[in-house]
Amino acid sequence: MSETTERLEDSGDVPAGPETSSTETPAPAAPVTAAKGPLGLVGGIVKTARPKQWVKNVLVFAAPFFAFSKSTDRAGLLFAAAIAFVAFSLVASSVYLINDAIDVEADRAHPTKRNRPIAAGIVPVPVAYASAAVFFLAGFGVSFAASWQLAVVLAVYEAVQLGYCFGLKHQPVVDLAIVGSGFLMRSIAGGVAAAVPMSQWFLLVTAFGSLFMVAGKRYAEVMLFERTGAKIRASLKKYSASYLRFVWATSAAILIMSYCLWAFEIRQHEHNSVWAVVSMVPFVVAVLRYAVDVDSGNGGEPEEIVLRDRVLQVLGGVLVITLFLSFYL
Repeated sequence: MSETTERLEDSGDVPAGPETSSTETPAPAAPVTAAKGPLGLVGGIVKTARPKQWVKNVLVFAAPFFAFSKSTDRAGLLFAAAIAFVAFSLVASSVYLINDAIDVEADRAHPTKRNRPIAAGIVPVPVAYASAAVFFLAGFGVSFAASWQLAVVLAVYEAVQLGYCFGLKHQPVVDLAIVGSGFLMRSIAGGVAAAVPMSQWFLLVTAFGSLFMVAGKRYAEVMLFERTGAKIRASLKKYSASYLRFVWATSAAILIMSYCLWAFEIRQHEHNSVWAVVSMVPFVVAVLRYAVDVDSGNGGEPEEIVLRDRVLQVLGGVLVITLFLSFYL
């Protein structure tokens, strides 16, 4: 089950399960008041579709970015990536709608989640399912404007996420893998849409970078619960802080190693440019800086960490500049 209509369980895609607390049950929030009629219904559907979460789909531009310097059709490359962004956003929204429809009864019993459009009765459950089908079919149809391979990726993504919604989120380790796979599929979607060959190191960096963020977020939540007794998702009861720290640290090590090997590969392919190797410095420091934020126990969502930490933003900017120089200088 999701936490808010803007915030998801994972750094990935679908909301979390029921939450429990060692403290007193919070006082019920005031019932939501929303406009009735067609406008209220449309507004509720849009809210449940979580357009704010579409920012995650910028990952579809990652693979085209690394192929842009050598492309003979740069406009076509950007157009294909844009199609992938739109298609993935629509398909992801269908998952959000289905998830909230599945969890409607539990949400209605929650003091704050009952205010969500579906739980509050603004969007009837059958309408939510119908809207989800429309979103998916729209995204699936748009994907063919880029390539049929993109449509396949979207279909696999939808199937995996629905499996998560219908029960796999309660399976330890499997849930981490599924959540992380959402980011990996976004990167793959951009590559297949633009017909860009993807390096094995690029895929490894994306995969373990996703796992690093997911495990780190779960670890931060467990640590916060142990220190303050704050609310925690029921699914997190199946993990200990030491186990999540192990997964988090392991994924960070593989992430750094994979990026460094990828940087050397980029140097070989880009007229022996030293800037690809230099990019390892801001990348490693950024990973370690992000780990500091997570280890504090107040990690929150990955996008919140990035928006709050100015040093991390500077390191990200330096990383982009060094990669740009490695391709164009």
